Amino acid sequence: MPDATSPLQHLGVLTLGRFDPADPVRGHESAIWLFEQAEELGFDSAWLRQRHLETAISSPLSVIAAASRSTKRIALGTAVIPLGGENPFRLAEDFHTVDLLTHGRLNPGFSVGTPMNWEYYKEAMYPASWESEDLTHARAERLLQLLRDPLVYQDEIGGELSTRTIQPHSAGLVDRVWYGAGSTRSATWGARQGLNLLTSNVVRSHDGDLDFARNMAAVIRAYLDAHPDPASARISGGLVIIPTDGATPSQLAKYRAYVEERDARAAKAWGPGQNLFQRDFIGTSAEIVERLQNDPGFALVTDTAFALPFPFDDEDYAQILGDIRHHVGPALGWTPAE
Repeated sequence: MPDATSPLQHLGVLTLGRFDPADPVRGHESAIWLFEQAEELGFDSAWLRQRHLETAISSPLSVIAAASRSTKRIALGTAVIPLGGENPFRLAEDFHTVDLLTHGRLNPGFSVGTPMNWEYYKEAMYPASWESEDLTHARAERLLQLLRDPLVYQDEIGGELSTRTIQPHSAGLVDRVWYGAGSTRSATWGARQGLNLLTSNVVRSHDGDLDFARNMAAVIRAYLDAHPDPASARISGGLVIIPTDGATPSQLAKYRAYVEERDARAAKAWGPGQNLFQRDFIGTSAEIVERLQNDPGFALVTDTAFALPFPFDDEDYAQILGDIRHHVGPALGWTPAE
């Protein structure tokens, strides 16, 4: 089980894949370039979020399949695909297919509940059934069943057994599935399913507590308490860090303005779910590492998927990745991949 003294085992980076709607190709190719850079720098994983009806990647598995052609080692993940916008049967087929194309490097991550922007696309996606669509863990259990056992149909016809299974099937994929949880209840469910845990910079307030770090630590501890083998559990921390060691003065001004604008949302709980937002970590690598080492939630993670700020440019990402790889990661005990 990880603790504050445990070295970081796996270092990853996450992007939304933002793009200009007048030039969407460039944004998608930029995401692939980012994955290539992360592999070259020795990162262990690179992740895509999914967004619908936004100028960000809506089809992460398609981009991952493309990125697998120009990368060879790095794990490629989704953090996360909201299941409310997916058919579990079709998603299982896509997960198996893309895992084969990546030669076993896919790390599929998903979440349940009401997806972001759901009110704008629910009728377009489910014109006759959106009111009755099941957005609970039952939907996830259908997906997991199809990933664990590809059998879909079996019957005896004329004395012969007729069997239909999901094709293709990638053995070992189910062991690399991640579940995005932001509450103790949801984390407990994921642990009992034997899934890896994805956390992010959003967490639910428990018992009115507005301290993000304490709430995130509670989520991770609930996961570990319910996990059948906590010593083998993988837990990823998905916050935004912006190291400034190699930043130019203009980059530093941009970064600080971005963080200052976002800081206001961390002052209270939001929405019916009473969600809390974590403040972004900005500063020198040494300052960021000190904050991470004093964070009770981060002390329990084995992996990271550090999220890149979505409005930044490729040169900003290159600087941030370089500082993470050369300063932040090693100070957390991480060793770059060869």
